[in-house]
Amino acid sequence: MTIHRFKPLLSAVVLAGALLLAVQCGNQRHPAPLSDEALLDSVERRTFNYFWEGAEPVSGMAPERIHLNGVYPENDQNVVTSGGSGFGIMAILAGIERGYITPEEGLTRLERIVSFLERADRFHGAFPHWWYGETGRVKPFSRKDNGADLVETAFLIQGLLTAQQYYRQGTPREQALAARIDHLWRTVEWDWFRQDGQNVLYWHWSPDYGWGMDFPVRGYNECLIMYILAASSPTHGVPAAVYHEGWAENGAIVSPHEVEGIRLDLRYQGGTVGPLFWGHYSYLGLEPRGLKDRYADYFREMRNYTLINRAYCIRNPHRYKGYGPDCWGLTASYSVKGYAAHAPEEQYDVGVISPTAALSSIVYTPEYSMEVMRHLYAMGDRVWGPYGFYDVFSETDDWYPQVYLAIDQGPIAVMIENHRSGLLWRLFMSHPDVRAGLRKLGFSSPALRE
Repeated sequence: MTIHRFKPLLSAVVLAGALLLAVQCGNQRHPAPLSDEALLDSVERRTFNYFWEGAEPVSGMAPERIHLNGVYPENDQNVVTSGGSGFGIMAILAGIERGYITPEEGLTRLERIVSFLERADRFHGAFPHWWYGETGRVKPFSRKDNGADLVETAFLIQGLLTAQQYYRQGTPREQALAARIDHLWRTVEWDWFRQDGQNVLYWHWSPDYGWGMDFPVRGYNECLIMYILAASSPTHGVPAAVYHEGWAENGAIVSPHEVEGIRLDLRYQGGTVGPLFWGHYSYLGLEPRGLKDRYADYFREMRNYTLINRAYCIRNPHRYKGYGPDCWGLTASYSVKGYAAHAPEEQYDVGVISPTAALSSIVYTPEYSMEVMRHLYAMGDRVWGPYGFYDVFSETDDWYPQVYLAIDQGPIAVMIENHRSGLLWRLFMSHPDVRAGLRKLGFSSPALRE
């Protein structure tokens, strides 16, 4: 498939939005009003810059975090993340198409990233959660989690396969990069993570502790993409039974129920619903529109999952300040009580809003997500910084930390681009191995008929 690389034809209004003209109001900077298109472009462009200007310079990879105001002591920007970098690769492709960078700049950066991955620590072909960007040596995520992280590997591979499709019919240099990505893809030993042939995939393996983390992955959570890629691998693929017996637990994943008066068909790990990133990470490349299998209609499920999050925040049982139709979104992020997986259940709600939650849901709830985007933008530099909206805030606690996380910024940029053009979905869903894997597992999708 040939991808048309359009030259950006931004209107004067969009360009004005990209320049982020602001007006002064007391001691607080409040940006000038923008059209929807200009606002989308401004948010996408700034968020893209986390992965461009904010990248670790040696590897070109995404830093796990960038902290600007010392609220949290960690600011280890030399620590790079595998899953967040997968999201960043997709954001870079969108940045090329939008004209934020030139094709030459984008290609050079992606070559640097792939060169890093070729020499960095891997374990049975799979990547760890973190590395030191200068050396490529693994940084343990926890004591026993110092080896392969198959879920983060899946997020990174999702981005790499998207890039492979972008470049596979390009110049000789671009085709060479696509071939190098193909080699990384083919050397991931997805089947190893069945742990002695079980019909389930395990999240972690360590060269020092083996399977000590003991985490078989069952749905529903953020890991659907891992099972799809494992089934799609042309060299280390797993049989369909691993998906149906492991992830779907022989159909027990289907559990119709209602939350906030809205129907869900799947059983969610740990409760009746979960944090909103479960509706984002797997679907940055995997197009949910029209995606179905024997267990769910995934677009309908994820739209309802998002609407529940919004409805809960509007109901606001704790009466937190600021919650409402234009300020909702609970997901895993920083928090006034440490990093936490916030969700629309009272015990998991501590009064913080994570902008990534509503903004990355724009493909499911465009009108409602735009309301949140406009509200956040009007809040000015309390929540808006050099890499887009900050990770989290709490009006109840008057708490506005100037902190960013790669795994929260990435979905914003990628999903805005998918909302605007469908670019990343179109690329990923065109990959022949992915298409074969989806068919193998019994998925149907309009993209599979193209």
